[in-house]
Amino acid sequence: MVATKVLLHLLALAPLAWLGWRVWQVAGGSDIDALGAEPVVAIEHELGIWALRILLLTLAITPLRQLTGQTALLRFRRMLGLYAFAYASLHFATWLALDLGADLSQVLTEIARRPFITVGFLAWLLLVPLAATSTRGWMRRLGRNWARLHRLVYAIAALAVLHFWWIVKSDWREPALYAAILALLLGWRLWHALRRRREVRRLSP
Repeated sequence: MVATKVLLHLLALAPLAWLGWRVWQVAGGSDIDALGAEPVVAIEHELGIWALRILLLTLAITPLRQLTGQTALLRFRRMLGLYAFAYASLHFATWLALDLGADLSQVLTEIARRPFITVGFLAWLLLVPLAATSTRGWMRRLGRNWARLHRLVYAIAALAVLHFWWIVKSDWREPALYAAILALLLGWRLWHALRRRREVRRLSP
């Protein structure tokens, strides 16, 4: 289990390490094209897309556990969720620092003026309480409300996909793929919940 967790940490950090290496190449002048023609856009895109990918992977844990019967998979869900939050926070911080020049007075204006920023910011904002209450201590304190709170992840994923879809101006195939994956994951949960409800009714006296 320890080896699996270490491997998962390395895999989750690999995109950030690769991005950092390319930023270093551009900053050092060894390869000024390492991030393409628009380095800031490339940095923001990669951080955001990995936040979305890890978030969808987090949502895939429960269906995988139900299909395989491997309850050990649930031990990795919190870790992946926190990595999704970390990448989303870096995505937001990069936009704030590089696009707005850390001018906090522009933040609310940009959020209100651009719908894709509005939904992206809302997705990140909703992730904050989920990350803050991800510990076992908070699970005990909140009881059943913990599960209710963490169902926000479904809305967050939908907002994240919408955020990405609205950013893309020409080739919509990639956001459509993520939208399809999200629809499949949510559809599985709905089908599984309805089937379980039917079984409960059938077994009830």
